[in-house]
Amino acid sequence: MDLSLTRQYFGAAAQEAAAQVLSLIRKSPTAFHAVRTVTELLSAAGYTELAENRPWSLAEGGRYFVTRNGSSVISFRIPGKDFRGYRIIASHSDSPAFKIKEAPEMKIPGYYVKLNTERYGGMLMNPWFDRPLSVAGRVVLRGGETRLVNVDRDLLMIPGLAIHMDREVNRGRELNPQKDLLPVFAGELPGTEGHPSFMETVAAAAGCCAEEIITHDLFLYDRTPQSVWGARGEFISSARLDDLECAFGSLLGFLESGGASGNGSADNAGNGLPENAEAGLYVPVHAVFDNEEVGSMTKQGADSTFLQDTLRRIGLSLGRTEEQYYMAVAESFMVSADNAHAVHPNYPEKADPVNRPRMNGGIVLKYSANQKYTTDAVSGAVIRETCAAVGVPCQIFTNRSDMAGGSTLGNISGAHVSVRTADIGLAQLAMHSPYETAGALDPDYLRRFAGEFYKSC
Repeated sequence: MDLSLTRQYFGAAAQEAAAQVLSLIRKSPTAFHAVRTVTELLSAAGYTELAENRPWSLAEGGRYFVTRNGSSVISFRIPGKDFRGYRIIASHSDSPAFKIKEAPEMKIPGYYVKLNTERYGGMLMNPWFDRPLSVAGRVVLRGGETRLVNVDRDLLMIPGLAIHMDREVNRGRELNPQKDLLPVFAGELPGTEGHPSFMETVAAAAGCCAEEIITHDLFLYDRTPQSVWGARGEFISSARLDDLECAFGSLLGFLESGGASGNGSADNAGNGLPENAEAGLYVPVHAVFDNEEVGSMTKQGADSTFLQDTLRRIGLSLGRTEEQYYMAVAESFMVSADNAHAVHPNYPEKADPVNRPRMNGGIVLKYSANQKYTTDAVSGAVIRETCAAVGVPCQIFTNRSDMAGGSTLGNISGAHVSVRTADIGLAQLAMHSPYETAGALDPDYLRRFAGEFYKSC
């Protein structure tokens, strides 16, 4: 993956941020792996892991993180016990994919072994055909041990049907995920020795025996190599840009804002935050939730108590009262960071007539009158001023008035921790495809925005 053109035309910062984000995405084929990638970065930066089932003893100046289900993580720093509120950026770790069912092997005797799968999330299904695929996730072993696993080779394929057998295919065909989208795992050849079973293949990658595996959470993932393309290296393409580009881009800003000592800069001038935001009095929080693509209604999703539990325990550990918790929430601000739609080159009419985001156009501030996005005039002003403070461009997304849009985790999380919130993202194409496209400059814009947002902490 060559980012030299990106560097030549747009500078070292753009190249480095894009390279970092793409590298982190490459290590994260599932939500479980994404959270492990996050926690490895946090641990290397001196953050201490906390456990939800153990007492917390937090210290002023301390840096911490806590995970739930191995697929969600919240990290934070403690500026002092008299903090005023929280500064939160939240993204999600999951992407639409096919989940492997239990007892997945389905044989066509003498020909193939395919795998039984089901859809996870709202996906574009056609792009899954004829791509190199593999499987990753977690397995649970006898005795209760959980291991992450990635069969790190081209293992599976979902073959398309030849046009000779479906002459109407290019006029549109409804796909049946139980029939049309099952991946081939092995060939059944008469007179040859048997092949390893699917679970034996997974077990070998996990470093155990198939008999040790009780159950699993395994997903297909696309192994198409990431690419940097365009006349000036201005585009990047990869699996899982939605929403790991936001999760990792904002994490870079979060870590950089902590500095070597874990304390943010004391310079708070012009950062767009409320005028009473005094440096050192806000807890910087970085959250990555699972299951946004299926509605967030899980114990580790944005519709859980995970964020609320974490913020309350921060206060309790520092000897703060319940009333002080509610006061801190009232002074807090959250950025819901989830990718946005760029104007499509072949379907420009699908975008709003006026508010038309483009890739490499910086932070996308998302508005929705029905509050599918949480941005209002007050929270939108914070985002615009924060962008302006570090020279990051800000653009606007609204849906066409005659088209229903999606939603994200901001308004869902707000039902549990009701703070002032704005929804942002980075512009991309082919959202919910197994291979998506975004702008090579935008990871650096998000990194800089996040660093400024956390600076008042």
